[in-house]
Amino acid sequence: MTTLRVGLIGAGGISRVHADGWRALGAAVTVYSHDGADALAAEYGFAVATDLDALLAAADVVDIVTPTPSHAPLALTAIRAGKHVICEKPLAGTVDAAREVIEAAREAGVRLFPAHVVRYFPDYAALRAQVLTGRIGEPAVLRFVRGGEAPKTGTWFHDVDGGGGIVRDQMIHDLDQALWMAGDIVRVYAAQSAPAGDAEAPDAVTAHVVLTHANGALSHVQGTWGPRGLLFRTSADIAGSSGTLALDSAPTASRLDIPSAHAGDGYLPPASLTESPYTAQLRDYVAAIAEDREARVTGADGLRAVIVAEAAMESLRTGLPVEVDLTSTSDLASAAVPAGVGA
Repeated sequence: MTTLRVGLIGAGGISRVHADGWRALGAAVTVYSHDGADALAAEYGFAVATDLDALLAAADVVDIVTPTPSHAPLALTAIRAGKHVICEKPLAGTVDAAREVIEAAREAGVRLFPAHVVRYFPDYAALRAQVLTGRIGEPAVLRFVRGGEAPKTGTWFHDVDGGGGIVRDQMIHDLDQALWMAGDIVRVYAAQSAPAGDAEAPDAVTAHVVLTHANGALSHVQGTWGPRGLLFRTSADIAGSSGTLALDSAPTASRLDIPSAHAGDGYLPPASLTESPYTAQLRDYVAAIAEDREARVTGADGLRAVIVAEAAMESLRTGLPVEVDLTSTSDLASAAVPAGVGA
């Protein structure tokens, strides 16, 4: 069997979970980064590329785990070199850049996978499966909450004009979940506790985005970058025409958290992880290439999330709701996800 050759661009915090995944999959990995490549390679037994050209020559698949502003330029370079691309979320900092990356991949005949890893967390996959089977009827109100310690002030994470900000970086996970659970979005309204300014934004900030879906459902998405020491926590609740479902990452969460009026509905307990979701994500992408099928996440999914995030940013700037038309992404949609892949 031919060994999978992977070029990993970036050696920051998120690179470790990708490195764990590639090591678990037995890939031959070469790392390139402006900083930290030698240490990461030594830790995992990977090779080091002295420049981007050397990395591209050593790879069949390029995995981009760099800050958001570099996603589109690096993806375009790899695609034009004929490489399949995996790119950390968001796919790009703007809608136009995301479209350019998708079109370039289509023209080059290579695969493009935005790394929306929450789709590979068993809890969220189980939640969606329950919705799709009709357990709670038609979804009506969805709530997604995600919070944890804020990135350090002065880093690119707070640089909204440079592609950062809580909406694009953190909340895009749950914007994607809302799309995955309830479909197309037609209107976006957003509010934020602190100005969506520049790299001098405060450490602590909370944002709330209200999404109106084409089917009439409403999604409430809340994200928090909090004070030092704030434990990371996520939750999701979906109320439908005939019941409710919920999940919560807190270890103390249980069915007792459901109000008595909903005692007959389902509170999904945390699923035990048999494999890291990051590894499961990479495994799916590699299999999708080998088997010539769709993965659980497509380039179109990445674009749709960026469209919604950009609309939320516009709403923050104007204080007004923003109309969204996702029909323009329909021509980018591929065949239906095979059974067992998108569940």
